[in-house]
Amino acid sequence: METQTIHIKKILEKLYGKYNRRELIEPDPLQFIYRYSKPADMEIVGFLAAALAYGRVQQIEKDVTKLLNCMGKSPYDFVTNFQKTDRKKLSNFKHRFTTGENICDLLELLRGILKENSSIEKYFLLGYDPQDENIIPALSKFCESLLERYSQLHGGQATKGLKYLLVSPAAGSACKRLNLFLRWMVRDDDVDTGLWKSIDKSKLIVPIDVHMGRLCRILGFYDRKTVSLSVAVEITKSFSGIVPDDPVKYDFALSRVGIVENCTGKIGDKCQLCELLEFCLKQKDNN
Repeated sequence: METQTIHIKKILEKLYGKYNRRELIEPDPLQFIYRYSKPADMEIVGFLAAALAYGRVQQIEKDVTKLLNCMGKSPYDFVTNFQKTDRKKLSNFKHRFTTGENICDLLELLRGILKENSSIEKYFLLGYDPQDENIIPALSKFCESLLERYSQLHGGQATKGLKYLLVSPAAGSACKRLNLFLRWMVRDDDVDTGLWKSIDKSKLIVPIDVHMGRLCRILGFYDRKTVSLSVAVEITKSFSGIVPDDPVKYDFALSRVGIVENCTGKIGDKCQLCELLEFCLKQKDNN
């Protein structure tokens, strides 16, 4: 391992020890999973929370809470018994441009796969090949098969709103929300649940949001202006060079730098105590 890589790993490990703790999960939408104890409920809640993980943090918290309140004590039971009459319960739901109708269409699809496979994991595994380089082919099959199920049920193309909730990497999207869900399910530590036991965590792709994108640019993992699937893969390969068997390990810790410490990328007084200051200064000198 090169000297610079060893240096970066030491810093990332320090950040991991500092931030990768259960008590620092809030306001991350991951928090909603731990409000339930049954794996079946936790998996459903994780999928829905990740699906709505776009926009302002406060709005995500508010709207996920509203959705889960509509679903009662067991989200799994609500989904597996979902009927047309239940659509009324979500008629007034809205999270930015995701409507209650979009959520109901998603719940209808989840009901079908749960009836047939008992869990989202088992359905996902139908398209998973351990020989694939990463999780992207399986994620593409997962999304596309669900949209195809919608077409078969309704005799037409899926709505724009449903497609946004099930955006496929086949279209070039970095799929931040679905990769976030996979991280929650596959990795197992003080933060991530480890509910899914059949997928190799080395296959995961880093979920790139605004915070991760900025910090990965500072670390020198990419230098493009926009984040696409190819950028997410490039960033993941950089992390694989540091931790080959767990490239998504530092995702939560790095995102806390942005969320907990309110990092904006601009150097200020608080930055003097930040482990990443040297990289920010180096980037500033290069610009």
